[in-house]
Amino acid sequence: MSSSSDRRSFLVLFQPAGKRGRFPAGVTVLDAARALGVDLDSICGGRGLCGRCQITTAEGSFAKLGIESASHHLEPETEAERRFRQRRGLAAERRLGCQARICGDLVIEVPTESQLHRPLVRKEADRRPVVLDPVVTLHHVMPEPPRLERPRADRERLLDALAAEWGLAGVDLDPALLPSLQKLLRQPEEGVTVAVRNGATVVQIRPGFRDRALGVAVDVGSTTIAAQLCDLLSGEVLAADGEVNPQIRFGEDLMSRVSYALVHEDGAARMTALVREAVDGLVARLASEADAAPDDILEWVVVGNPIMHHLFLGLDPTPLGAAPFTPAVEGAVEMRLVELGIRAAAPGARVHLPPLVAGHVGADCLAAVLAAGIHLGEEITLLVDVGTNAEIVLGNRERLLACSSPTGPALEGAQISCGQRATAGAIERVRIDPETLEPRFRVIGCPLWSDDPDFPAATAALPISGICGSGVIEAIAEMYLAGILGADGRIDPALAARSPRVCLEGRTAAYRLHPGPPEIRITQEDVRAIQLAKAALHAGAELLMERLGVDHVDRVLLAGAFGSHIDPLRAMVLGMIPDCPLERVDSIGNAAGAGARIALLNRAARRELAALAARIEKIETAIEPRFQERFVAALGFPRAPARHPHLARRVTLPAAPRQERRRSRRRRA
Repeated sequence: MSSSSDRRSFLVLFQPAGKRGRFPAGVTVLDAARALGVDLDSICGGRGLCGRCQITTAEGSFAKLGIESASHHLEPETEAERRFRQRRGLAAERRLGCQARICGDLVIEVPTESQLHRPLVRKEADRRPVVLDPVVTLHHVMPEPPRLERPRADRERLLDALAAEWGLAGVDLDPALLPSLQKLLRQPEEGVTVAVRNGATVVQIRPGFRDRALGVAVDVGSTTIAAQLCDLLSGEVLAADGEVNPQIRFGEDLMSRVSYALVHEDGAARMTALVREAVDGLVARLASEADAAPDDILEWVVVGNPIMHHLFLGLDPTPLGAAPFTPAVEGAVEMRLVELGIRAAAPGARVHLPPLVAGHVGADCLAAVLAAGIHLGEEITLLVDVGTNAEIVLGNRERLLACSSPTGPALEGAQISCGQRATAGAIERVRIDPETLEPRFRVIGCPLWSDDPDFPAATAALPISGICGSGVIEAIAEMYLAGILGADGRIDPALAARSPRVCLEGRTAAYRLHPGPPEIRITQEDVRAIQLAKAALHAGAELLMERLGVDHVDRVLLAGAFGSHIDPLRAMVLGMIPDCPLERVDSIGNAAGAGARIALLNRAARRELAALAARIEKIETAIEPRFQERFVAALGFPRAPARHPHLARRVTLPAAPRQERRRSRRRRA
């Protein structure tokens, strides 16, 4: 290049950022982008290794700018680009920004996949845009080799390289990495890839160029543990799965586990060991599925209710079992995973546990709010994370209130006579003909209804084994709509003379859903268990509405693995949730897990979680006198159309018995 061209400067515009500036000939596109603050990714430090800085050049005349842009306004392809094109592939119209040097006016287009802080688009529980900005970043550096005339220690040479090549001044090195540092820096021609956490601490050093950094988002529920293995550099979920929490052997509900810890000296320690082993094994399986090594996993985010949170950390959960329900810690906790005995991660990997709201409202609730985004909108939204201990949040951008309700495991199929987990062979959907009282149903693993002629053949290898939570809810709701149940929840024994589906069991009656084998009945005790659970849920919601000063909600969101399978109409028929337009009731899946993933992929989300924890007003149902009153009132099923107008538009609510109507009129008089 001639000296005259060296003295010239050229106008460069980056799209879609819209940022522009003038640069001398010979400056790389990556350096120009960094100078303007344009979001152009890179790991290799401009060596043409990672391919994350790919760009394209717009061709043609741009009248507003008064420039002509063309691909030949970049210097010819370099040897590093040719090697990359052969090794990993590079579209013909693309160049590597770290290699392409400016030699004319340009309009540069940065593709979405080349943007470091690019938006992530997913269709699950996320109800808001998420920007990729993980807490751990990778940087390939070439530390200066040691010289006799300028002696410099290995750690200092590494940190000098980070400052010089990446502008990361003031970074420190995790002392646990010191023993391996000397050997790693004895091959200066390869350089090293450094993982920096929060822009402050080196948590991993690997030889040569590496471009894989993974993270894990875990939701430790009292019934189910769910985990997602994510690529921290792309935001992609590489693998996801769940399994039953093995602590369930110590009790279906949380208070049973607290009691176990109280009664047995080593009870809490045993439950801690079990849950850690389960999570570790689950993540190891996900890593194997994604063909990843533990050394690739650099960050975990774990959410859970306060008791699961304490047991995962090895903290005593028993103070959470009695007033004033004081947790050992409320703020966010970060520590090395090796300190917890976790092996499915790199030695320097950390785990982040977001804050708790209070003794009975945990980080899982916070994460669900984050994913659902109810704190950002104007609508009064009720978020219900349905589980053995339901967590309920009500509000909008102005104010948020939360409580927990002791629903117990009945809504998930436990403590039900023929109940089981939601696995293949379990009845999950039920409809009952109000004239004949005959049912039809669907089972998990088969798309056909039981009245389909092909149903017996389709389920021959899939024997019907029981009924899961969603099936129980639908069965009882349908029994109520068909008149089998009264508003008080009593199965009408007189119907036994009308239909063989209603059978007498001593002084009570039951509904035979499936003659067997095995015979599946909905008993009077099953109905009572669901009534107790749904009344706790409804009373908690009403208590929050009373505190917020509203008599209705604009939207209801059902969260949780179980919540995502609940039929909104049947849930409203039972009175699980307040009356609301049915089209405004949504199931949003595992919102807690989605929120954990957001916190894994975006560091600002962790600050947002901390702000939410401080902002949410906690209502303690255990000491709230109005809760018990509302609980008793909610035991019955919805009946008066005037009090349930949205539900009454969709179904015909059973009329009250004549004597009850008379009593109601006398009370009003």
